[in-house]
Amino acid sequence: MNLNRTGRVGALCWVAAVPIFLVASLVTGLRWRDPAYSWAIHNISDLGNAHCGIWDTTRPRYVCSPWHPLMNAAMLATAVLLAAGLLLTWRLLGRGIVVRSAQTLLLLAAGGYALAALNPADVDENRHVLGAFLIMGVGNVGLLIAGFAPNTTVLGGWRGLTLAAGLTALAGTVLFFAQQGLGIGVGGMERVAVLPFPVWACCLGALLTETPADRPARNRSAAAT
Repeated sequence: MNLNRTGRVGALCWVAAVPIFLVASLVTGLRWRDPAYSWAIHNISDLGNAHCGIWDTTRPRYVCSPWHPLMNAAMLATAVLLAAGLLLTWRLLGRGIVVRSAQTLLLLAAGGYALAALNPADVDENRHVLGAFLIMGVGNVGLLIAGFAPNTTVLGGWRGLTLAAGLTALAGTVLFFAQQGLGIGVGGMERVAVLPFPVWACCLGALLTETPADRPARNRSAAAT
């Protein structure tokens, strides 16, 4: 398989998505004061909350994120990069109902990042929760389905990586909604549910960028003669 220019741009979009998300999470969290931000205790959404105060009736905790605009902007950028990567590699990854179903569900998950970013939990909880459902529910099912892509497709070539990501994400989702931290905290478990998709996309994008570039038609014709 040779990678055309469109596919390479899509792969690079995927590679960029995770660093932007993780760096923003780290920097935004470091700006918290009294209490400090904890990846084990606090949700990802807490970084994007626009107001200070006690939040969440299930696990009440004080939330105050001074740099919430940075986190929400990073989440929106992540959504755009994930969606762009999917659309630009759409034909490259293969054909068939399994591949197209996976791509469609993952595209909805990318939209979930945008929905959550544009609607912080303390501003519009319903839309934010819908965004979270698209990420952790719809997207993770799509990721698992992608693991069953036929071996004849490009996507099927990385079945082990994809199945590992999908199973991890779904397990994290179930445990997160059951409020089970298993030693890493409920906040940590949310990350187990959320991060596999963008991390998988980053890994797949890196693998794709190592693929030889598609030669222009003129060069192929010259080679044939």
